[in-house]
Amino acid sequence: MKKDIEKIELEARKFFVGASGCHDWTHVERVRNLALRIAKKEKADLFVVEVATLLHDIGRKSEMANKGLFCHAVQGGILARKILKKYDFKKETIENVIHAIEAHRFRENLPPRTLEARVVYDADKLDSIGAIGVARDFVFARQFGAKALYTGNEKKLAKSGKDYSFTKEDSPILEYEIKLKKIKNKILTKEGKRIAKERHDYMVGFFNRFEKEITGVL
Repeated sequence: MKKDIEKIELEARKFFVGASGCHDWTHVERVRNLALRIAKKEKADLFVVEVATLLHDIGRKSEMANKGLFCHAVQGGILARKILKKYDFKKETIENVIHAIEAHRFRENLPPRTLEARVVYDADKLDSIGAIGVARDFVFARQFGAKALYTGNEKKLAKSGKDYSFTKEDSPILEYEIKLKKIKNKILTKEGKRIAKERHDYMVGFFNRFEKEITGVL
């Protein structure tokens, strides 16, 4: 199993050559470490979780190049199936891995149904909050042409219900208002929720301070 994981990791790494700083291989490593930590607490299948985390974002580079025109989770599932067919894994193992990859975004039509999928989902979302989440937020917003760190219209735009990702109207604080501050309440596992609380509190404190400094209150 260990050798299989090493081979899958080598294949997965190829999809991250020249990847964005907010979704590069270091993101995969963090998600893997978090997922295994959660999986041990939740008694999930460690092999399924590790393989799924290694492959969960292999469709991300293409999605970002196309500015979100398709879902990287669905594309990742297609690519992962081709990779996993090379190995002598049980059918149910492959399907569990594929489901965890496809469901790690948790859209309404594709919720994470298995424990392993919930673990992978939580680990991926936890990497979007806390100190590392703040750093990734700034990298993502500026990479796609966000005009400013702060515009003053973030709270108003956030109420519109529109997704401003990949647009010039986006800003780090807008990403926080629309998505990041809501992540804590979307975590699914007990251990994930415990980790999320501390990360969420740190992130909220940072953005409150950031807004005060950037507007001259402090």
